[in-house]
Amino acid sequence: MKKMLFPLLPPLLLLCMHCPDGLSVTVSSRKAKVEIHEHTDAVLSCEFGTEKDPDPRIEWKKKGNAVTFVYFNNKFTASYAGRAKMEGATLTIHSVSQKDSGEYRCEVTASQDHVNFGEVTVNLHVLVPPHIPSCEVPQSVFVGSDLELLCKDQQSVPPAKYSWYKDNKVLMSSSNMAYSMDSHKGTLKLKSVSKVDSGMYRCESSNSVGAPKSCVAQQLKVIDHQADAAVLIAGGATFVVVMLLCCICVCVCYRRGCCNTEEKKAKSKSYSPPPPPPPPIHNLMNYKQTQSFMI
Repeated sequence: MKKMLFPLLPPLLLLCMHCPDGLSVTVSSRKAKVEIHEHTDAVLSCEFGTEKDPDPRIEWKKKGNAVTFVYFNNKFTASYAGRAKMEGATLTIHSVSQKDSGEYRCEVTASQDHVNFGEVTVNLHVLVPPHIPSCEVPQSVFVGSDLELLCKDQQSVPPAKYSWYKDNKVLMSSSNMAYSMDSHKGTLKLKSVSKVDSGMYRCESSNSVGAPKSCVAQQLKVIDHQADAAVLIAGGATFVVVMLLCCICVCVCYRRGCCNTEEKKAKSKSYSPPPPPPPPIHNLMNYKQTQSFMI
């Protein structure tokens, strides 16, 4: 039986080689998921094979809210020009940022093949180290109040985890503590605060990519209600006394005439007598005649 099948193997192999299903383009990637640090080069692998077409058309697209071209008609689009290159069908993007994260698709079209289109998808994740978080710590709070401190780092990838410090000592989560923390949301909740909760608070964000970053420590003061009320009363009383003194001074000034500036100006004006009237005309003529006669 084996001897009868052996002479038939070469024709069967030849028939399979010419089978229409074999006349197709093949597209694959060595790495379907790429994780790379920010500001480094990302290599998105794309390899293809064709049966007949020696120069297939290669395109790269990025999928987001809409599909946009990265490489089309043998050139890069505007946002990638000058910072990307092609080697065969493999795409390299230089100095990536968080905006470059997303799903990329390599498409190869071989018009001479029976199945003339193939594609492969590569996911790019750009990793970002922690940034200095924004911390919300109030300046003061009353004794017995409930308080929530907030911390957020919106740029780190993967998302940061948070730790809180009081007077440079890390706060540990525990069921018997008067506070609770959420390391993922960055919140620190204090219940019924007391004087011992006063201090310098700061938050630290961290992930697996880079060194932790911390915000500047901020002072929290816990104020007693009675002390605060006394300060308000004293301040109000002082204001009333000052206003009364000002009113008394104004009244005394008006009574003594110190504030009547118009009367002062009238008294200070000096009297100037009117100029003498000119001499009568006939006297002036007699004077001229006398002068002529004397000459």
